[in-house]
Amino acid sequence: MSQRRLSPVTSRSSSGLPGGEKAHPLPDAIPEESASKDTQEDASSLKPGRFSWLRLDMTMAEWDIFIASTCLKLLLFPAYRSTDFEVHRNWLAITHSLPISKWYYDTTSEWTLDYPPFFAYFEKLLSIPAYFVDPRIVDLNNLNYGAWSVVAYQRATVILTELVLGAAVLKFVRGAENPAMQRIISASLFLHPGFLIVDHIHFQYNGFMFGILLWSLLMARNDRKLASGFLFAVLLNFKHIYLYIAPAYFVYLLRSYCLSPTGALLPGRFLSLANAVILTFLVSLGPFLLMGQLPQLLSRLFPFTRGLNHAYWAPNVWALVTALDRVLLKFVSRGRLGSLAVNASGVVSTSRGLVGDTVFAVLPTVKPIHTFAITVAFQTIYMGKLWTNTSYKSFVTALTLCGFTSYMFGWHVHEKAILLVLVPLSLLAAENNAYFRTFMIASVAGIYSLFPLLFTPAETLIKIVYSVLWTIFVLRPIHRQVYQFPQGILAVVIDVSERLYLAGFPLLHLFVTLFPLAAKRRAPSQAGASENVDGTELEFLPLMLTSVYCAIGLVWAFIRLSVIYLARKD
Repeated sequence: MSQRRLSPVTSRSSSGLPGGEKAHPLPDAIPEESASKDTQEDASSLKPGRFSWLRLDMTMAEWDIFIASTCLKLLLFPAYRSTDFEVHRNWLAITHSLPISKWYYDTTSEWTLDYPPFFAYFEKLLSIPAYFVDPRIVDLNNLNYGAWSVVAYQRATVILTELVLGAAVLKFVRGAENPAMQRIISASLFLHPGFLIVDHIHFQYNGFMFGILLWSLLMARNDRKLASGFLFAVLLNFKHIYLYIAPAYFVYLLRSYCLSPTGALLPGRFLSLANAVILTFLVSLGPFLLMGQLPQLLSRLFPFTRGLNHAYWAPNVWALVTALDRVLLKFVSRGRLGSLAVNASGVVSTSRGLVGDTVFAVLPTVKPIHTFAITVAFQTIYMGKLWTNTSYKSFVTALTLCGFTSYMFGWHVHEKAILLVLVPLSLLAAENNAYFRTFMIASVAGIYSLFPLLFTPAETLIKIVYSVLWTIFVLRPIHRQVYQFPQGILAVVIDVSERLYLAGFPLLHLFVTLFPLAAKRRAPSQAGASENVDGTELEFLPLMLTSVYCAIGLVWAFIRLSVIYLARKD
């Protein structure tokens, strides 16, 4: 006889504060509620068979979402594309035109190959049909090629490879204890505005690689930990940014798979996992090891000549510190706070962040070793918690916090790296009210922080309308499921403050939209004083405010999630 687990909502504290929930048992499926009809419906669709794990069994609604989203992505083919489009076209040309021994040495274009070998092999594979579509696509000397053939081909490869993500989120639904809620979360991932902005307009292959990550997490949820570790090793050899979350995988697999409950090493499991990981890296790095090119490859993967901040400050702790340095500089330059010394080289450094060291004008300069030490310190705290609790949900939370810590304190963080936080955090969104509020704040701030990537007028309406619709159709149903009225004065204050913060985004966008128009109208009247330093700095004010405002929300979401995780008593 089957037994049905009770909804988590009925057994939890009504506090919306981080760490305000009472201790409660946490099942392994994410999310859950009593929904026997949906559970029976999904269970009946899972028929045993040799390839049953591959069955998608898509419902009509799922087909509708897939078809509608694909049509939208096809319509975006002519949209704005960043320099990343030419980067990947050049990588197609490098891997197609040159022998493997020259891949990581070629400098024909400034967009040199700087991803791990599996991604290079991936580009090599894509270059084969590209040659038949249009031979000029893979011409190494045909720089900045923008014909319709290359646009259509590369855009189409993003859509096709993103099916890896689509298959993963479908499988999450099939194994969930609450298929109805998991469908919302899975749909939110497949339709995530971050993927639409970064992949289908700006241009990258994040959907494909996050699909591999979700397959790895799915294997962990299904207690297939060897497969989970193998897939993560594969992912690391596609893009090394996933090293940010490697500590969580290391601790989770070592403690839950390689060690017995008493802490004794299980040699068979340890060797199996070690062999799977070593074999993966040998396939990836082996050819370059044999050619003696490993140092050259590593120099491409880990350049250390960049500044603390990217040109557009990723909304993290360093964005707030950099903004504070700018404010202090203003006070000092106007004769206030005269006791503070000013570093002349820092006056221009903090607003650039492209290459070289970032130097603050007033505050102490942050070095790479400082960011590394802070990141490791925070991650060590979370890994200690994970070591004592290796449940699936503990693993997903620790993994999210690893990515969040690297985003908050890392060196030269790109704004696109917020996806490393938002994707795994989505799997926890319906866990309880505290997790949901964290997810909501991080999602709104994180998605809005990607808006500056699309600065052309044609895409403005698309990114706004799509993101608002996603917010309505994702956040509202989850909110109805988990919302609990805050208990206590502090909880009410936090709740109201969070609502006011979220309500500030329309005002921020209004300012970001209108300020450049006002500045242009004001410019002719200042023609005689155009060399004004303040005027030059005001040109970047909308970007700075966007970065700082989003950073406030993301830092708060980071604090919330940290408190929630460390306060859990399960």
